[in-house]
Amino acid sequence: MSTSLLVPLHVAYIRALGDSKNELSYHLSAHLRMNAVYWGLAALFIMGHEDALDRDEMIDFVMSCWDEEAGAFGAHPDHDAHLLSTLSAIQILLMQNALDRVDVDRVVKFILSLQQPSGVFAGDAFGETDTRFLYCAVNALSLLGKLDELDVEKTVAYIRRCKNFDGGFGAVAGAESHAAQVFVCVAALAILDRLDEIDQPTLCWWLSERQLPNGGLNGRPEKLEDVCYSFWVLSALSILGKLSWIDSSKLEAFILSAQDTESGGIADRPGDMPDVFHTNFGLAGLSLLGYPTLVDLDPVYCMPAGIIESLGLRKGWRALQRRTS
Repeated sequence: MSTSLLVPLHVAYIRALGDSKNELSYHLSAHLRMNAVYWGLAALFIMGHEDALDRDEMIDFVMSCWDEEAGAFGAHPDHDAHLLSTLSAIQILLMQNALDRVDVDRVVKFILSLQQPSGVFAGDAFGETDTRFLYCAVNALSLLGKLDELDVEKTVAYIRRCKNFDGGFGAVAGAESHAAQVFVCVAALAILDRLDEIDQPTLCWWLSERQLPNGGLNGRPEKLEDVCYSFWVLSALSILGKLSWIDSSKLEAFILSAQDTESGGIADRPGDMPDVFHTNFGLAGLSLLGYPTLVDLDPVYCMPAGIIESLGLRKGWRALQRRTS
């Protein structure tokens, strides 16, 4: 167990992720490949090592996932286009200063075609709906400068239907509150300048109740702690200006305890195998907690704050002050 962030190990861990092409697990996770590239690149940006991966190779991979028929991006070459992978592709290309490679009009058409009469978005042509996909649509349209083409009132109306008595939000209308769904709904409302829809005192109480005695955060009552909620919970509290409602030092210690001190990477909890998903969101949580030397992260878009500010998209979130040691 380490009490400090092992940056060189984590950079090496991410750089080595593409070396496992002969392993079954690599091919079984093809449906997450675009998301994984985004998680890895975002993590490297947070650590200040954004040049650790080959830029041209990454851009070529993203463009190889373009679904010409749909006009958007799949998770892997020859996969059908999906909102999740399309948002990740846009985020990657923005971070690599290559958004000019995107056919923006076609992507916008694809995104808008997935909004349902209720206001929620389907993830793809097959019709699964979820507030995650709604957030992906709002985020992507904002990053592309096309938010004005969205039916904002219809979108907000569906988020309102997903609000529960405890202040939280579910995956669909009527579903129980879950921290990840709270993030996507709060962040979408932040992008749309509609945070007035939130019962902020009740929701921030519910979010602060996610911290367990060991310092970690869970996603809903009676569940285990998990490093990824260090982002889902903290991002929402940051957007709502209530990061001080959790014990930051205990959470920081929990995240650091989940590091793999031999091969690098961060796991869901101490003793488990690391993965790039938890590595990214653990680092994102540490950034919001003001951990020394890390780069500021925008919790609304889960991207480097400087990039979002350069686009004129920064909202009124607040992270803890960056410590010098």
